[in-house]
Amino acid sequence: MMQRTHNLTSKRLVGEPVKITEGYAEVKLKTIDEMKVDEHGLVHGGFTFGLADYAAMLAVNEPTVVLGKAEVKFTKPVKVGDELLAKAKVVEDLGKKKVVHVEVFNQENEKVLGGKFYCYVLEKHVLEL
Repeated sequence: MMQRTHNLTSKRLVGEPVKITEGYAEVKLKTIDEMKVDEHGLVHGGFTFGLADYAAMLAVNEPTVVLGKAEVKFTKPVKVGDELLAKAKVVEDLGKKKVVHVEVFNQENEKVLGGKFYCYVLEKHVLEL
């Protein structure tokens, strides 16, 4: 399936799609030095969240999809050099509102984030409203 949304997303900072099917997407991200917050190499949670958000958008895969709300839990720290894989699945389709379950795993297949993303498909682009 072809990517229909968020086409200009930075692969280096947010991730690269590896699978997009109807209601499902997988996105991978290799964490880099620019993402660290301290001398231990801890990666800022915003990058992990951004990866999960991007995967949710691709699971919906509508050009005007936006995130309205997210309920996430960080379950393990991420460090520079980790290779993350986000798996997103639409679990509720209420027309213009979609609920997407997302999990992010590291290279050891340990879950580092899990949650629900509440996405909305707008009539027009959010900046054109």
